[in-house]
Amino acid sequence: MHLAEGVLSLPALAATASLAVAGVAIGLKRLEDSRLPLAALLGSAFLVAGAIHVPLGVGSVHLLLNGLAGLLLGWAAFPVLLAALLLQAALFGFGGFAVLGANLLIMAVPAVLAHYLLRGLASDAAPWRLRLAGALAGVIGVGGAGALAAVVLTLGGGREFAGLAALFGAAHLPVLALDAALGAVAVPALARLVPDFTRRGTVEWAR
Repeated sequence: MHLAEGVLSLPALAATASLAVAGVAIGLKRLEDSRLPLAALLGSAFLVAGAIHVPLGVGSVHLLLNGLAGLLLGWAAFPVLLAALLLQAALFGFGGFAVLGANLLIMAVPAVLAHYLLRGLASDAAPWRLRLAGALAGVIGVGGAGALAAVVLTLGGGREFAGLAALFGAAHLPVLALDAALGAVAVPALARLVPDFTRRGTVEWAR
């Protein structure tokens, strides 16, 4: 769900870049050393998921997994997703450096929202709760990113993008379903396999 360069006005680019910098600063302060392996794993998953994409107007459609990253990392999703977006822009030409702030906000804001809305759901690490939390993280991550992309396009790109913004959101409905399914599988698996992911039977949620 990368926005391409040249579609947002300069004020929109400046505003989104400023907000993105603030988010990254908060995320770096909250990224604990003990969670670096998990952060690297989730960042790699996001990078690979976005490598297979279908162009759609001024953006693209692909798996996100941003909700999964946000669910487990909280604000630390900002710097993790930033690193992945930088690599995608540099290596594959997805999005662009000028719209990096906008693309980061589109991905990371719903990720952080998923964290705060869902971490209580899996507080006792029961398998069904972990599966539900992972599925809902996919819904919030993709749905939130689609809604935010539509808002950014409409406000920062002009009225000519309003119709495209609606199409952009509709095209991500299959992605939403797939992200939800992957999240439902991934969260219980991580709880079993990743060292320090759980502590005393409860999920060790990021701050």
